[in-house]
Amino acid sequence: MNRNFKDYRKSYQKNTLEETNLPKDPFLLFGDWFTEVEQSNGVEEVNAMTVATIGTDGFPKSRIVLLKHYDEHGFVFYTNYTSDKGLGIAHSNKICISFFWPNLERQVIIKGTAEKITEAESLSYFQSRPRGSQLGAWASDQSAVIPSRETLEEKLQSLEKQYEGQTIPKPPFWGGYRIKPISFEFWQGRDSRLHDRILYQSEDASWKICRLSS
Repeated sequence: MNRNFKDYRKSYQKNTLEETNLPKDPFLLFGDWFTEVEQSNGVEEVNAMTVATIGTDGFPKSRIVLLKHYDEHGFVFYTNYTSDKGLGIAHSNKICISFFWPNLERQVIIKGTAEKITEAESLSYFQSRPRGSQLGAWASDQSAVIPSRETLEEKLQSLEKQYEGQTIPKPPFWGGYRIKPISFEFWQGRDSRLHDRILYQSEDASWKICRLSS
């Protein structure tokens, strides 16, 4: 198979990113951008983000997960702690997340360190999940090799019977991570591939702002 994509072209012209109107805090700019994407109704899952970790084999690995909370302390997502993500973070807690919002020709790349949130925080979120998602957390030995799809479905059916009419406890191997940023890069698509790239870097309890070449 030989496919060539040299004729795929898109001109980015929807917006600009100028130093004259940048907030000092990157969390504020992220919040503004996130709200604009929400209100545009052009992205099905605004909170979908790519999480990149370094695996125990030394290779980087990225996958899409859902951002569930953010504030001035960082960005939170949930997973199985024994999954590839969890093992990668245990191996090296240096992590990168990115958001791509093509309808507004924007992306945000955030580097930082990951740490487990408290058990109380994980439990509170777990209890807010739909019952099917709670059972799914128990049913899936995430990232492990299994013989068939039926294996998962049979385990789920068994758990449905086991917890029928009962509160489902949070699995001890499941919970959240908080990513504490050390840098934000905001990318705004521009014409002729001369994109706007603004980098915020944590420095002495404040943020240093600079522009990167496209």
